[in-house]
Amino acid sequence: MVRIVAYQGVHGAYSYIAACDLYPKAKYLSCLTFRDVFDAVQSGKADVAVIPVENSNAGRVADVHFLLSETNLYIEKEYFLRIRHQLIGLPEAEISNVKFVHSHIQALMQCGNYLTENSLEAIPEEDTSLSCNKILELNDVSHAAIASDLAAKINGLKVLQHNIENEGDNTTRFLVMKKQKDIPVDDNGEFFTSLIFTTKNLPAALYKALGAFATNNINIVRIESYMPGGHFVPAQFYVEAETHIDRKDCKNALLELATYSDKINILGVYRAHSYRDL
Repeated sequence: MVRIVAYQGVHGAYSYIAACDLYPKAKYLSCLTFRDVFDAVQSGKADVAVIPVENSNAGRVADVHFLLSETNLYIEKEYFLRIRHQLIGLPEAEISNVKFVHSHIQALMQCGNYLTENSLEAIPEEDTSLSCNKILELNDVSHAAIASDLAAKINGLKVLQHNIENEGDNTTRFLVMKKQKDIPVDDNGEFFTSLIFTTKNLPAALYKALGAFATNNINIVRIESYMPGGHFVPAQFYVEAETHIDRKDCKNALLELATYSDKINILGVYRAHSYRDL
């Protein structure tokens, strides 16, 4: 049973909204950074972490991208949340007053077209909902925030412009992570297996490593690379493969992958979210 859910940000943040959607009866642990979220679960302060990993418009969440290569947690499920960004100001502000806009870098990127078209200066903050606190602190009608409707309501602020995101289907993908490595039973449904591997220092090692999936007819839906410790050494790769680890094709692929890899770490096996069927 999930009692406490850790997320990055404060009440009103999109990670908070996702956590509430996933676990409506749980308690929610606010964390300042993504590393704090991972640590909260690792230390037992929370049962699961709800982590944004990529956005349909702005791409991967860079901070999380690097933490995935270091974590001892496991992926339990994925979740997709439609993101609707609002331009938020002080109660007395009007849209014509706004010159500066505060928000998380991802939100600023997702609303980049609106900011450019209206000659607004973007100012990065730790979190979308925390940017609302910044507006209250500054108490200046020329400063606005990008955040959710819920964040505006919680902070007693005014929505100056609704739905300013670049794309009408702006969606963020979240991963739920926990300490226990639970592999669901394969019922022939659609599953993903996430793993990190380090290639051997050999010519064409990556080509041959990825060939392990191709020769076994496994679709790779996501691949990311890392340079461990910032050194120019054989790279690590994060892969999400459309398969279940108990299937013969996956077992054969992993055996072949091991030939060209020094290390393989399985991060999780989880069912595909229904959003993928849309």
